[in-house]
Amino acid sequence: MQQALAVALLVLVALSLPVRADRHDLVEMVTGEDARGWEAVGRLDLGGRGFCTGALIAPDLVLTAAHCLYDRDSGTRIDPTDIEFKAGMRGGRALAYRNVRRAVAPDAYTFTGAGSGAASPDDVALLELAQPIRSARIMPFETLDSIATGAQVGVVSYAHDRAEAPSLQETCDVLGEENGLLVMGCDVDYGSSGSPVFSFEDGVARIVSVISAKAEMEGRSVAIGVALAGPLPDLRARMAQGTGAFGGLSSGQVRVIGAGQRTETGARFVRP
Repeated sequence: MQQALAVALLVLVALSLPVRADRHDLVEMVTGEDARGWEAVGRLDLGGRGFCTGALIAPDLVLTAAHCLYDRDSGTRIDPTDIEFKAGMRGGRALAYRNVRRAVAPDAYTFTGAGSGAASPDDVALLELAQPIRSARIMPFETLDSIATGAQVGVVSYAHDRAEAPSLQETCDVLGEENGLLVMGCDVDYGSSGSPVFSFEDGVARIVSVISAKAEMEGRSVAIGVALAGPLPDLRARMAQGTGAFGGLSSGQVRVIGAGQRTETGARFVRP
């Protein structure tokens, strides 16, 4: 298993690359009944530079991926006030619309570009909304620090081919964890960046990770998520203090081989 995980982390590819993942148990939530309980997941529109997925973990806080805060082509930081969170968006209409006021990510995170062949355990961010969302229909999710290998999780996401309504994959396995990154057999694609990964322990949906990248392991498409235990408590504290900065590279950042190359183990980089 450890060897398989090492192979997976050697073949990471950014979600902005259009690689098809295996699709199973993926259900588009097109009606209010379909989306019941998931209204706090929404689409993050990035000032005309595309979109990501995010989820409320407090009335005024959205959890997403740090790389969503950057223009994928130029690498420049997107002004947080240009980002809009659309809670529970279906059919082009959201239950609530909120502009973002402030964003924080770990000091150790540095954006290395779309398709750079890197994944970071610091690829997580908190966004503060300009106004809280207070609605009985839109309840923020709790978070969990960890999830066991072999546990089943689910992902709610928007993606390039399902941009107008979220989709739920309720059954995918946690294949392992290494260096603060979770490897999961979940269906993700570009636009899925920042999507919440849910545990269903005791019948309650709690966020245990956010989607950062996708990879190929032994010919199978897998998703890479950030474990929340390390970065999230610090982000909450910094948000409460009104501080935030982006620093240098994380010591745990994972790098991969170039497109089309093979490792000594025969692992192949996922082509765009």
